[in-house]
Amino acid sequence: MIPQIINRRGMDLERSGSMASLVKSKNTATGIRTLIGLLSLRRLPAMVIVLMFAAVTRVPLVCQASDLGLINALELKQNTAGWMILDGRPENAWKTNHIPGSFSFSWETHTHTDENGIQFRILSQDRLAEALGNLGISRDTPVVVYGDADKSWGGEGWICWMLGWLGHSGPIRLLSGGVQAWERNGFVLESYSRHTPAGKKKNEAGTVYVPILHHELNISAKALFKEKEKIQLVDTRSIREWFFGHLPGAVHIPWKKFINGVDHTPLDRLETLQLLKKHGINPEKPVVYYCTGGIRSAYAWMVHELSELPMARNFEGGTEAWDTLIP
Repeated sequence: MIPQIINRRGMDLERSGSMASLVKSKNTATGIRTLIGLLSLRRLPAMVIVLMFAAVTRVPLVCQASDLGLINALELKQNTAGWMILDGRPENAWKTNHIPGSFSFSWETHTHTDENGIQFRILSQDRLAEALGNLGISRDTPVVVYGDADKSWGGEGWICWMLGWLGHSGPIRLLSGGVQAWERNGFVLESYSRHTPAGKKKNEAGTVYVPILHHELNISAKALFKEKEKIQLVDTRSIREWFFGHLPGAVHIPWKKFINGVDHTPLDRLETLQLLKKHGINPEKPVVYYCTGGIRSAYAWMVHELSELPMARNFEGGTEAWDTLIP
């Protein structure tokens, strides 16, 4: 049984004044009829109607790329059998110690140098689907992702973005605080064994992962160049990399600014809004995050998504693709 976990992607329209009762209505059909009536009378702007319709019917908006949320260490510990667990740290870190039953899924083993000589490109959807299927993961499998928001360079965020890009329909949960929180709670870690982790058998049912790409979560170098005047660019690399050169018009917010505390937990909604606005980013307008190869920027993208902000994109090709493909 999957635990009922509050999804931070949910719409909160109860603050909309006199219209709050529509969201709380126990009769969805009545709420929908009321919204249609308001639209026909043009008492509210169309966009407000759309937002409230989504809240009443629980239909996700386009900006909700996937069922992405947080899970804490205790919740995971109580039901590890209910989730497939992916470790986003480097494979050697996973071999040293990892959450029991977890599988290594490092970006380092699922990226490559492409035909243009561009490094860190994500593997094709077919190869990723094969890798996930081999672990017994299908598109609707509940998945928990964890890392340390440190050695992985934000690899746990990359996995969340990758799953969203592949069109994963099952719940995706980031372990809040990562492996640090698991250890701090006194829960056991296990080391690598040649045998399949206890309780998890690789693809015993011949699982097939069927991706349905969400192209809107990514952007190519050529599309970015074409749309650059309409996009707010956020460079998530280090200060040193930034000073050596960055994309035109970008602002600099290192990816580690998107985490908090010793457990490296992701910023909450208010903190994310404050961080973006401090650097002149309006989250209501299109935002694209980038780094060298789409890893660190994917972590920033994930925090953006967890913060319930309008959909952002990850420039997966990063500066490697820009420098190669844009003259």
